[in-house]
Amino acid sequence: MSFPQFLVGMTAATFVVALSTFLATGSIWKALGWTVLTLIVLQVGYFLSVVRLIYRAERKNTGDRDPRVLDRRDGMRFRDSGRPPQI
Repeated sequence: MSFPQFLVGMTAATFVVALSTFLATGSIWKALGWTVLTLIVLQVGYFLSVVRLIYRAERKNTGDRDPRVLDRRDGMRFRDSGRPPQI
């Protein structure tokens, strides 16, 4: 999910929670409290989904590596000859 899609969904969900809480209780303060709680829960959920995506991408990239090949961060690969690669 892209960030703009998340932002639209978060705004819509927050509005629905605020409106339904206000209509159910008649209190602006309770509606505000539930709305803030909803925003916190949605933000934590978005953060955890981003962490999960990063973890899955890292795990996918490290699972198929050949242990005889040294990897560098710039993507260059060197054969393991027993000595460090010359730069």
